[in-house]
Amino acid sequence: MVAFTEEHNAFRAMVRDFAEKEIQPYGEEWEAQGIFPAHELFPKMGKVGLLGLEYDEKYGGQGADHLYTVILHEELGRSGPGGVVMGIAVQTDMATPSLHRFGSEELKNTYLRPAISGEAVCSVAVTEADAGSDVAAIRTRAVRDGDDWVINGSKLYITNGTQADWICLLARTSDEPGYGSFSQIIVPVDTPGFQVSRKLEKLGMHSSDTAELTFTDMRVPVSNTIGEVGRGFQQQMAQFQNERMAACYGQVGGMTRALERTAEYLKTRKAFGKPLIDKQYINFRLAELSARLDLLRHYNYSAAEAYIRGEDTTRFATVAKLEAGRLSREVASTCLQFHGGMGYMEETWTARSFRDSALVSIGGGADEVMLYVLSRLDGYHS
Repeated sequence: MVAFTEEHNAFRAMVRDFAEKEIQPYGEEWEAQGIFPAHELFPKMGKVGLLGLEYDEKYGGQGADHLYTVILHEELGRSGPGGVVMGIAVQTDMATPSLHRFGSEELKNTYLRPAISGEAVCSVAVTEADAGSDVAAIRTRAVRDGDDWVINGSKLYITNGTQADWICLLARTSDEPGYGSFSQIIVPVDTPGFQVSRKLEKLGMHSSDTAELTFTDMRVPVSNTIGEVGRGFQQQMAQFQNERMAACYGQVGGMTRALERTAEYLKTRKAFGKPLIDKQYINFRLAELSARLDLLRHYNYSAAEAYIRGEDTTRFATVAKLEAGRLSREVASTCLQFHGGMGYMEETWTARSFRDSALVSIGGGADEVMLYVLSRLDGYHS
């Protein structure tokens, strides 16, 4: 059992209070608008130290241990719209980890510091129309011209894409074969040649803005490269582990709240003279899902402890991501079913949860990719 201290518990109470005041009351409004106001929400989060928990204090971070990150995402997951939770996670655990680990002092002071304070919204751009799960197939190119990279290409399905002030871009910087042909580059969006081609409409996660981005002869200093030129692929793979663990922490929070809300409803909804919660199939089914959720929760905690010890958490993150995606769909479907006709109505949270759950098995690595990774790790692949 992971050992949460009194300080951890106090932090959990603070995050829950923040989410109940600054996110939950506006969730439905942001869903209807198809976007949440990151430039308004993030400074509030930065002010209370939520955007750089594990980052160095010299850049405005909190220097906290990884359990604080677990708590942050569990509590945000409870807060409501998955789109908002995802947008925050991009800022904290998808666009900034490589910058903090490998970036130069100049890059950290210029781009990481305002991301931690919430003054700048950031995003990560990897996926392309013909390169999703196969990251090595990306075509966006950065060609060196003196002290500049000249960037051409496009990126698709980019979260925070319409609001971002800067982007952690993975681009091909060499024609050499192998994984040494890619680099991560910080791209400020006010640079000539950058364009948000379109805002994409999605099945779920409506409060999250998702964009297609285009780069046309865009010139960015070579000094904006994160770490060494040619190490971008490896750095992005490591960054994916942060993304997947954060997503799994958040899903546990979201599923916990979904089961709680469903049980509350079933205690008041009567059928055939008794509350629905008293029907054996219903209470057994909820108990089964709760048990599986508990297994995922404690698996997450084991992953977090391994991360704190400095171990490679690739297998932890992969297994957790696979199970979180499948279980989240099952929980969302069951909660909707147990609400009956009301659950099918857009005015009920279950409809939003049902739509949002589909992305968990796609974004950040599809279920099939997780199975491929596991098959290689476990020697089930030639």
